[in-house]
Amino acid sequence: MSDFDSDSPLESDWSDRGNLAWNEFDWERYLRNQDEAIQLYLARYEALRRCADRIDAVAEQMGWEQAEMEEEETADSRVEEEDSADFDEGEQVYTLHKNPVFIATKAIYLGLRRPWELLAADSAKVPGALAISYLVSLQRGEEHACQAVHALDFGDYAMAISLFKRALAELNQSLALLGAPAAVKHRAVAAYREDALPRLFDLREIWLRVTNECRDELNRPGEE
Repeated sequence: MSDFDSDSPLESDWSDRGNLAWNEFDWERYLRNQDEAIQLYLARYEALRRCADRIDAVAEQMGWEQAEMEEEETADSRVEEEDSADFDEGEQVYTLHKNPVFIATKAIYLGLRRPWELLAADSAKVPGALAISYLVSLQRGEEHACQAVHALDFGDYAMAISLFKRALAELNQSLALLGAPAAVKHRAVAAYREDALPRLFDLREIWLRVTNECRDELNRPGEE
């Protein structure tokens, strides 16, 4: 957004955390919990992969839709509570790692990357050039998407849109690599592609939804 305060965003972000005083072990425990959230999302996603509305179904199982409704209903009262919150409890701390879009993106990419790494280890199943190119494409798409979520958390919706567009471009590159004639002639790659396509399209759907929401925010009349 054009009015984004670029002078001291980190200072203002951390100023809301009160007297938070965690050491490295506290943060390591916190990060492990967030890693578990990614694994939990992936497990639920895998269980519902035959479901047409799996994105929404997994979000519901993760409790995100209910949490969003409760947040909207109690927005005013929550602001007052946060002023006196005790941040010694990990559940009260918010970072990028708790963002639902971040969790979904990391989890689905993990589901794409792990089986490919096993294939790529065998040059008889996957040509070396394709193995490297596809992994690089996955990494770039994930990086752009995570940066976009970071922009979202800072309220810079225009930057988030730009970064999601980069992520989508890289996702298209991943699709092109998997669909190349030289790739699909390999049986292992063709089998992987069949499983990977729905995941890639789910990532696209998630990012497009968020991009549309960002555009809606940018098009809203400014507050007086």
